[in-house]
Amino acid sequence: MNKYKLNRNKVIYCMLLVAFCFTTSCVSNKKIAYFQDIQTVNQAQLENATKFTEPIIQPDDILSINVFTLNPQSGAIVNQAASNTVLGGGANTAVASQQVTGFLVDRNGEVELSLIGKVKVAGLTTFQARELIREKAAIVYKEPNVQLRFANFKVSVLGEVNSPSTYTLPNEKVSILDALSLAGDLTIYGKRENVLIVRDNNGKKEFARLDLNSSEIFNSPYYYLRQNDVVYVEPNKRKVSASNSAQIQTVGVIASVVSVIVLAISSFK
Repeated sequence: MNKYKLNRNKVIYCMLLVAFCFTTSCVSNKKIAYFQDIQTVNQAQLENATKFTEPIIQPDDILSINVFTLNPQSGAIVNQAASNTVLGGGANTAVASQQVTGFLVDRNGEVELSLIGKVKVAGLTTFQARELIREKAAIVYKEPNVQLRFANFKVSVLGEVNSPSTYTLPNEKVSILDALSLAGDLTIYGKRENVLIVRDNNGKKEFARLDLNSSEIFNSPYYYLRQNDVVYVEPNKRKVSASNSAQIQTVGVIASVVSVIVLAISSFK
């Protein structure tokens, strides 16, 4: 009888050991939940969150420009744009090349439009560039209307996300949350409190860190992304240790399961 109790205790001990091995792989909700302090944020704080500002046009941007005139044939001549190859697509980890039709901003910050000539647009917002082109087009055409937007507005999302890639976007109002959603959200191994933003500002690199666990992210000037921004999600310590100890943990779990089975069989003999 004592032998039976001893074996039963061993079985219970081993079962607890197996349960511990599995539960240690669980991640605390506090480490993966976004905006953990959102309940303490009042409406006034939300109203003071960072407002969207139009991105600035820079050399090597590709612009989609359409000039509409009273003479459709004249407008068609102005709107003849070249095809340019850019990176982007958003297909998992592969960065696809695609043809984008638009006007390339050259090194001098200018675009060249038929019948209008060269227009310096670097350093302007899309609204400002649109008004400038409309003024120049009005010299040649009667009551022209201009549409202008980025044709290659793209951001890259790398690291511990489910679909890392470079994403070409149809509009320029894109937040860090929008980009992470496109990338399939962070994995459980992503370091949410230290997301890196790399930005090219007039040829100089800027670096910023965002904490997705805090509502302060809405006040960051980097909450809204700019063209060619890179978002990098660093792996947390659990990912690093998991990479090093995955085999050891697997062997430990298997050994514990086998021990339970052996002791269970021997206890009933």
